[in-house]
Amino acid sequence: MSIAIIADRAPSAGHWALVGGGEPVVSAAREHPETLAEDLGELASVATTAEAIEACDVVILAVWFDVMRDLIEQHKALLAGKVVIDPPNPIAVDERGQCSRTLPDEVSAGSVIAGSLPPGTHHVKAFCALGAPLLQQNANRTPERAVVFHATADTQAATAVEELITAAGFTPVKAGGLEAAIRLKAFGDLSARVLELADARAAVDHPGPAGDRA
Repeated sequence: MSIAIIADRAPSAGHWALVGGGEPVVSAAREHPETLAEDLGELASVATTAEAIEACDVVILAVWFDVMRDLIEQHKALLAGKVVIDPPNPIAVDERGQCSRTLPDEVSAGSVIAGSLPPGTHHVKAFCALGAPLLQQNANRTPERAVVFHATADTQAATAVEELITAAGFTPVKAGGLEAAIRLKAFGDLSARVLELADARAAVDHPGPAGDRA
C-alpha cells in the first residue's frame, strides 16, 4: 500500500506517526515537503499534488477543510478509485485563537466531502479525533495501545485505514458509517479522547452529548 500525504506544509511529527509503518510515502506540501522525505529516508519521495495522487493507493488530505474541497475539485479524475482519508475539521480560528465552524450546524463535513468525491472513490473519516500532538505522544503505547477511531461504510476504505492505523501504532475502532463521522470531529463526543479498546467500544456504544455537528 502506497500513501500520498497532501498537506498545506511539511507534515508534522503527528503525520509522520501515521506513516511510520514501513509503507512507501509520497509527500506533496506547499512548504518544505522534503522534511518528511528526509525523516523517512528511502521510503519517502516528494512530488506535486497530482503526481502524488496518481502514484498512490491511499490519499491523506491533511489540509484545511475549504482547501480540501478545492483540491478535490481540481483532481477529481485522479481520485477515482483511490482510498481517500479525510481528517480535517470544518473550523476557522479568529485573531483571538477562538475556533468556530465554517459549516451550518445541520451540515456534516463528512457528507460534504463524500458527496464531492468522484464515483468509485473509497472515502473514510479518520485521524480527526486526535490531533497531531496526541498522535505523536500515544503511538505504540504499552501494555495496551490507544485507539484511533474511523467512520465509513466502505469495506475497502475500512480495510486500508485499519492497516494504516495499526502500522502507526494504534488500535483501529470503527465508530460506524459516515453518519458517525460527526462524533469524531471537533466538539464531537469521541473527539480528543485517548482510550484503550474496551473503553473505546463502550464509548461508541453509548454516545455522549452530541456537541456541535462536525
